[in-house]
Amino acid sequence: MPRARVNGLELEYDTFGSPADPPLVLVMGLGAQMVTWEVGFCELLAEGGFHVVRFDNRDIGLSSYLDDLPAPDLAALAAGDLTSAPYLLSDLAADITGLFDALGFGRAHVVGASMGGMIVQQLAIDSPERLLSLTSIMSTTGDPSVGHPEPAALAGLTRPPAATREQAIEDGIAWFKLVGSPGHPSDEAFLRMKATRNYDRANHPEGALRQAAAVVASGDRTAKLRDVHVPTLVIHGESDPLINVSGGKATAEAIPDAELLLFPGMGHELPRQLWPAIADAIIAHARKA
Repeated sequence: MPRARVNGLELEYDTFGSPADPPLVLVMGLGAQMVTWEVGFCELLAEGGFHVVRFDNRDIGLSSYLDDLPAPDLAALAAGDLTSAPYLLSDLAADITGLFDALGFGRAHVVGASMGGMIVQQLAIDSPERLLSLTSIMSTTGDPSVGHPEPAALAGLTRPPAATREQAIEDGIAWFKLVGSPGHPSDEAFLRMKATRNYDRANHPEGALRQAAAVVASGDRTAKLRDVHVPTLVIHGESDPLINVSGGKATAEAIPDAELLLFPGMGHELPRQLWPAIADAIIAHARKA
């Protein structure tokens, strides 16, 4: 796959659809590689008339790692001492505009999931002139009073890294089940395929820790989101155990004229059963914008 030189880093990416179509860039979440945007979902968006780009954020997947930076102190960050955060969501957002430049996009539609939703929200704050539309999926505003994880999901998120490939795959399957969609369950074979693929492609828990520090240190975006005038769609699952649906509702309330689309039975994932409905909503939103 190709790599783009961005802000002194290299970002791994690939594309779907025709370069002649309007660009639509997909931004994935904490510790999640670009392949989490499954090929079938990307193809649905491309069939809707978009040049779809997915990429690995810095510090994850096959993009550049920043292992020379000091390890963040998450306890200190949570207590308000932000000095150990190696970078912020604004830096991750700047990577996206750098990717736009590398690929020759003056403006693009952006879709972010989970931490990716936070990144594209920050992008709309920092560089609204580069965006055609914004879609924030299963994300939140950074306001600590909304979007709370359930205790089991929080425990799963903070589990120590596995010591072996086999354990990492089993942990991955357990995680997918924990945050999955009770109304749209996945079969065991699909979950095992995802967990195995993710580990074998790239396993870099240190990068995920730095990304988590960026989320904590970047704070509450609510006030700045009130000044965002990029056409916005907010999508959230009503059964999301990792970022409670209140986070999505707060995002839609903060951004003027944002549209809110909730899916019953959807957890912290994009279940295959809902790909057509979610893709159709994104396509319709982008076309309208």
